[in-house]
Amino acid sequence: MELVHSGKVRDVYADGDELILVASDRVSVYDVILPTEIPDKGKILTQLSLWWFERLADVVPNHIVSATDVPDEWAGRAVRCRRLDMLPVEWIARGYLTGLGLKEYEKNGTVSGIALPDGLVDASRLAEPIFTPTTKATEGHDEFMTYGDVVAEIGADTAARLKDVTLEVYRRGAALAAERGIVIADTKLEFGRAADGTLVLADEVLTPDSSRFWPADRWRPGRPQHSLDKQFVRDWSSTLDWDRTPPGPAIPDDVVEATRARYTDVYERLTGTPWPSSTTRP
Repeated sequence: MELVHSGKVRDVYADGDELILVASDRVSVYDVILPTEIPDKGKILTQLSLWWFERLADVVPNHIVSATDVPDEWAGRAVRCRRLDMLPVEWIARGYLTGLGLKEYEKNGTVSGIALPDGLVDASRLAEPIFTPTTKATEGHDEFMTYGDVVAEIGADTAARLKDVTLEVYRRGAALAAERGIVIADTKLEFGRAADGTLVLADEVLTPDSSRFWPADRWRPGRPQHSLDKQFVRDWSSTLDWDRTPPGPAIPDDVVEATRARYTDVYERLTGTPWPSSTTRP
C-alpha cells in the first residue's frame, strides 16, 4: 500500500485499484490540526458513517467496498472504497441558521445567494432546508458558492441531481435524529464520480465532524447551543489567546474527555447501540 494523501483527519492509501480510507483520532479547528487526539474519534466517525450509508443506500450509491477487508491495525477505523474523481464542491444542507451561515445572513440577508426572512437569530429553524454549497479549498478557507456557481463548475445536470440528493440526505437524517432527541442543524457531504460516470457519496456522512448536532430538549434560538459535535472544541479554542494559525494549542484532559463523551453520545443515541468502553475495540 502507498500513502497518497494525509488530510486533517483521514489518511488515504492506495491498494491496487481501490483505496483504504483511515480515520485518525486527530481533531482540527479553523483548518489547524491540534496536537492532542480524541480517543476513539476515528472509529466513531467510521462506524457511524457506515450505519448511515446503509440507511441511505436507496438515495445514492456510496464508495464503500468493504468495512472489514482492511489491515488489522486499522480495524474499526478504516474502510476499503472505490476510487472516485471527487467533485470540487462542499455540498451543504442547512435546516437551522448558525455558524458561517448566520454570519453571511447577518451581513447581507442571504446565504449562498438565497434570501432569508428578516429577524432570524442564531439557531433559528428555517421554513425548509436550504442548499448552501461552498468551495473545497486545498489551502485557506472554503467560500460560499451560489447554485449558479455550482452549475458553472460542474454542469446543470450534475448540480441539480446532487442538490436534490444533498437535501434528501439531510431530510432523512434530520427526521431520524429527531425521533431520537437530536437536532441536526446542518451537514456537509462530498461526492465523486466513479469510472462508469455514476455519482457516488464519499468520505463520511452525518457525523459529529461533518454536521452540527444539538440535543432537541435544549434547543433555544437566539443563543449558542449545547453542541454534540466538534463545535465544542472550537468553542473551547475561542477562549484562548490563539490567532488560529499553526501550531495549535494542546487540548486539556477535561476537554478531551468531554469531547469524546459527545461523540459517543451521538453514536449511541442515533444507533441505539452502546459504544464499547475500551478504546481498543471498534
